[in-house]
Amino acid sequence: QVQLVESGGGLVQPGGSLRLSCAASTNIRSIDVMGWYRQAPGKERELVATIARFGFSGNYADSVKGRFAISRDYAVNTVYLQMTSLKPEDTAVYYCNAKANDFNYWGQGTQVTVSS
Repeated sequence: QVQLVESGGGLVQPGGSLRLSCAASTNIRSIDVMGWYRQAPGKERELVATIARFGFSGNYADSVKGRFAISRDYAVNTVYLQMTSLKPEDTAVYYCNAKANDFNYWGQGTQVTVSS
């Protein structure tokens, strides 16, 4: 069982930045893939970024390439999503995801609102 706790969401103006954090209850070296997804009102949940266990770089949705960056800190078992040049269409609930041993784990989500 992996528990994930997100933090860092909030209200930001267009063009601003936010950093989301996802703290895992287990050693993230044991997790095959960690990632961020988002769900906007009335839309399906979509992938934002993922990073494999021993990967050096992340995989990104086209809509966020060049603006978002996923990273991790093994020392504190935390994955981050650095978001820059935010747009109103980035507004959504952002969810942390962990895939381990054929199981999918989700955090509770954190709201990101981009508005002036």
